Amino acid sequence: ISPPSALPHPSEIPVILRLSAALCSRPLANRAAQAAAAAEPNKKPVSCFFVVIMAPGALHSDTDMGDQQNGENRQDAALDTTMDALARFRSLPLPPSECQVCIVGAGPAGLMLATNLSRFGIKATVIDDRADQTPVGRADGLQPKTIETFRQMRLADPLLQRGVRVYDISFWRSTPEEPLHRLGREVHYPPIIDVLDPYILLVHQGMVESLFIEDMRKRGVEVRRNTAFESYNVPEDKSRPLQVNCRTNVTQDRRTIHTQYLIGCDGAHSKVRKSIPDARPVGMSQAAIWGVLDGELVTDFPDIWSKTLVNSKEHGSILIVPRERNMTRLYIELKLGPKSDRRELGQEFIMQRAKKIMAPYEIDWKYLEWFGRYQIGQRVASRFSDNHLRAFLAGDASHTHSPKSAQGMNTSMHDSWNLAWKLNFSVRGLAKPALLESYEQERRKIALDLVNFDYEHAYQIAGGDSVAIAESFKTNVRFMSGIGAEYSENCINRPIDQLWAMGEAKPGCLLPPAKVTRYIDSNPVDVQLDIPMLGQFRIYLLMWDVQQSGPFLETFCQAIASRNSFISKLSAAASVSYAAQPRLPAPEDIYQRPERYTAVSHLFTFALITTMPKADVEISDLPALLQDSRWTFYLDDIPEQDTQGKLCTNKWLGSLGPGEVAIVNVRPDGYIGSVGRWDTNMDDSGEEAARWLDAYYEGFLQLPA
Repeated sequence: ISPPSALPHPSEIPVILRLSAALCSRPLANRAAQAAAAAEPNKKPVSCFFVVIMAPGALHSDTDMGDQQNGENRQDAALDTTMDALARFRSLPLPPSECQVCIVGAGPAGLMLATNLSRFGIKATVIDDRADQTPVGRADGLQPKTIETFRQMRLADPLLQRGVRVYDISFWRSTPEEPLHRLGREVHYPPIIDVLDPYILLVHQGMVESLFIEDMRKRGVEVRRNTAFESYNVPEDKSRPLQVNCRTNVTQDRRTIHTQYLIGCDGAHSKVRKSIPDARPVGMSQAAIWGVLDGELVTDFPDIWSKTLVNSKEHGSILIVPRERNMTRLYIELKLGPKSDRRELGQEFIMQRAKKIMAPYEIDWKYLEWFGRYQIGQRVASRFSDNHLRAFLAGDASHTHSPKSAQGMNTSMHDSWNLAWKLNFSVRGLAKPALLESYEQERRKIALDLVNFDYEHAYQIAGGDSVAIAESFKTNVRFMSGIGAEYSENCINRPIDQLWAMGEAKPGCLLPPAKVTRYIDSNPVDVQLDIPMLGQFRIYLLMWDVQQSGPFLETFCQAIASRNSFISKLSAAASVSYAAQPRLPAPEDIYQRPERYTAVSHLFTFALITTMPKADVEISDLPALLQDSRWTFYLDDIPEQDTQGKLCTNKWLGSLGPGEVAIVNVRPDGYIGSVGRWDTNMDDSGEEAARWLDAYYEGFLQLPA
């Protein structure tokens, strides 16, 4: 009656036993099959075995029953009663499942969150009302910062192998007086944008989802498909879990999930957002309608493999974006007359409009993989969490905008990138409420910045003013790349003394890329990527001379390791937490060796960067705490390999005196939290630095109750 995966509720077992007994009467077997087919006409027949447990006297032969017809009538009535009882039991909700974080939506935002939480060892449940992941269409571009994020997660290689890299953008225009012609070209990300990957990587959203799903599967986590969120309840006792109510699409069975936190990653029409009081989308829709076509083109247009904006004063605009597998995406503006019927804007209409805009160049399709149509809406949710900091919004559930600047999937995933580590500490009891409060402070600011930029950008593309577009592009290129997404001052982004703000390492900004030599094996590495994403803070100590800074390092490390140190107490609490609930490993972790970075603490990784030659310093010269951190001992000696030809020390700090030590606190998501400097000639400078570090982390972390 049910497939093996749909095991019965325990309360159904007596009914099933009675039903099994009734089915042993062959004349009634057909009746049961017909009844089951009528109850679920769309359900495929499933072969199954019955193990029938029968009490003595449960069944009798027809002769024992007396008259055969009367016996069959009685069995008919018994079967009908049993089937009705079974239907009633099936309508009852199954026992609730339990998790620490329930994520609604298995798009890029939900899967990024689930992947990181599963890596951290947090029990996450992902539900999605779709039967499968995204097969075609939807988002398709990864910006430089997002590529860096995938590198930090050690997931970038499959995407880099399959994607199309776009380094430039060209502008074309036609008017009734002038045929279509090229106005100019621009480098998409010029050298002033300091990134390792100065291009847009065009990959299909389904590829990104597959990458996350496979990583989760390696750690024993699966998406619950065909499961729709309906509502959630907050108990009066706030220490008790939320109750998430959902229903399966196929059988309409009700499901209940008990969870500490609920995260809505369920898109622009988010049901989770509608369930959070006062969380409404604020903004507007533009009148313009755009069509989208994905397919393999046959064309004589010369810039088909560049990102290209084509504007026809008479027919509208097209944005051309190269895609993987020899495909091209076209965003086509649909200029409509006052009497136009939007129902007529089908695939063929949009293809013909594209041909008119591209004339006199020819354009046709070998095949078309996906067609879509949308009206631009720029909105930001009025809030990203509920009053209790138990339910949150991420991705399109919290902000929507046009797709033409390739920001949607990137911004959505970085919502989750920001939230994941904060939830990890909160679930483990290591975070004060201020840490979760910082999620809305930071990500709503970015959403507002994005919508403001997108409004201007979409308006300029529709208008076809290539000069204005080029100027806007130059003005906003840092933000578009992702590295310009900067956070304001809060409990985890502490202000820096302006006398020290000469370098690029500033609180609220991403750690700039830099090349250094890893001491232990002499490998040149990207220092911002070398330490894997384990949900830890990174504490970088920078100095010119280890020998000269020896007394500072000794007193600093002793103070950090002492029993009175807040960092020491936190590390001890984290060790207990991770022993009880460890990170979930994947088979390839054996090559990354996470234990190299957790030898001192599960919460902090200490790293030392010096400009000394390798021949002049040994690991044994370091204090014990830094000796245990030998895989994060770096030599700042290869500026020629840097993106800007600078030493890491000079790039990050601007300058550092021979008698100075600087500390750069980096959050688990790669953003700088605080920067400090000390004069090593001062007797108590090491202890002062340790107190400064304690004070920073006491602002948003705590010892578990």
